[in-house]
Amino acid sequence: MDQVEIITQSPEETEAIGAYLAEIVPPGAVLALQGELATGKTCLTRGMTRRFAGAHIVHSPTFTLVNEYGDDRRLYHIDLYRLGSEEELLTLGYEDFIETDGVCVIEWADRAPHFLPERRLDIFLEHAGGDTRRLRFENHGLLPATWEQQLTTTTEDHGVKE
Repeated sequence: MDQVEIITQSPEETEAIGAYLAEIVPPGAVLALQGELATGKTCLTRGMTRRFAGAHIVHSPTFTLVNEYGDDRRLYHIDLYRLGSEEELLTLGYEDFIETDGVCVIEWADRAPHFLPERRLDIFLEHAGGDTRRLRFENHGLLPATWEQQLTTTTEDHGVKE
């Protein structure tokens, strides 16, 4: 497993990382986001949706559980915060979202660990004071070998610290 940690200083920097990820994740990718409330999960997803659909208003699908963005290539944004049990995923048609050529971003992925595919990108987000966030990426066979260097180079170009 490959991993890298990045510090962001603002929501805009977190969104920039999301936009970059949208460009490098392959079709069928699952991104499992984990972190406390207000750690930047939705900011990261907002950056990704801008690449898929030009979406500027992205809300966490806490009450709907799933939002879809894009036309040709789709991004499925799933929020498991209000999930009562892992089995509830089956009633959502969960397989329809993770077994596609789109990209599936799952907030609160730690609430359904048995349903996560082995091949995925785990992203752990933490508060680090003020608007500062610590993002730790763990690649589980999803991204190409050069992803760590590409991510850190891209984020440095945008003023984000490693």
